[in-house]
Amino acid sequence: MKSILKVLGLGLLLLGCFSFGFLWRDIKQGRSPKTQNLLHGIRVSPPGAPGKIFQDNQARIISSFHKPIKERELLYSGMEGLVASLGDPHTNFFSPKINTSFRDETRGKFYGIGARLTPDPLGVKVTQVFEDGPAKASGVRADDIIANVNGKNVGGMNSDDIVMLIKGEEGTIVRLRIIRTGEKAPLNFAIKRAKVVPPTVESKFLTESKIGLLKVSLFSLETPEQFAREWNALEANGKLNGLVIDLRGNGGGVMESAVQMASNFIPRGEIVRLKGRKGQEDVSDALSGYVHPIDYKVAILMDDETASASEILAGVLRDYGKATLIGTHSYGKFSVQQIIGQQDEAGVKVTMAHYFLPKSGAKPRKVDDDGRYVSGGLDPDIEIDLDDDVAFEWGTPAKDAQLAKAVEFLTK
Repeated sequence: MKSILKVLGLGLLLLGCFSFGFLWRDIKQGRSPKTQNLLHGIRVSPPGAPGKIFQDNQARIISSFHKPIKERELLYSGMEGLVASLGDPHTNFFSPKINTSFRDETRGKFYGIGARLTPDPLGVKVTQVFEDGPAKASGVRADDIIANVNGKNVGGMNSDDIVMLIKGEEGTIVRLRIIRTGEKAPLNFAIKRAKVVPPTVESKFLTESKIGLLKVSLFSLETPEQFAREWNALEANGKLNGLVIDLRGNGGGVMESAVQMASNFIPRGEIVRLKGRKGQEDVSDALSGYVHPIDYKVAILMDDETASASEILAGVLRDYGKATLIGTHSYGKFSVQQIIGQQDEAGVKVTMAHYFLPKSGAKPRKVDDDGRYVSGGLDPDIEIDLDDDVAFEWGTPAKDAQLAKAVEFLTK
């Protein structure tokens, strides 16, 4: 019982932190507040306070329920209910597994084999093998199916649980049994785990139009470097007639990465302004030394899933006349979240502030009672949807109406 009360105390600590201000400097840098800062200023709840009532009722439930209760799961359910009561779809409680995965994704690095995996009835299917990862070096291929991890058959398991089995400490060995089309028997691999930096930027040179295409799938801490590297590789093909930045389906990520990437186009001036609950403001200006000189036009592709850091990059480039937006309206998030960690690796993603673009301000998403989009987000300069009658293929204008429109615009 003492252990669960200690964990409850940590959960209640989050409530105290809500009024603390959340360390503005940490917000700006996109990192979680340090534990010692979070612990500063805690006060014990007086008798009859909400925290004490919560603890008492939790204790009664645990002692009185007709079946044994997993106390940690009960606590997590309580935390989920706590954040759900705020009515903010972007404020969420993360269990340790989900929080670890989210942290690895935004940091842009983790220790594993270097492959993207999707669920499969037999285990997980490899959809992409990273060029510089240990899986590539060991001979793992796309479309391989991982059916056994370290002697454990993983067919029917949750894919997230399988991924956690494959990840591990740097330098350790993970043994995989793989089913490959065309092979009569399963293949066995012993792969040494290493630091993996997942690619978040993909490029393609459209030879017919001499247009460069950059697709950004996520804004991690590693994305600006990948963006610059792929952009330089495109220009190595010769003089470009234009550049397309594809932000469709990109839900955002680290705000500072969007600021750095915007600084490739904007030498000086305000990029984004944050406003907190008490009206306090924090301004991020263009970073010096990042400008990438160009003599061609830029188009940005976006859709209803273009959100957060993606909207910052798209919106600020249009505000400064550096890009034309093509596609459909963006999501309309216009809020900034921060992860507040707990000792057991769980966390709460909390909306800390709202952001405003330098000239166009903010257009938060509005929905009706059924959750359907009403208004908000960035409106495109050239509105065009995908053709439902054509099978979509990324990087092929003939099979992507929005990309075709961008190429037409850039080559006029």
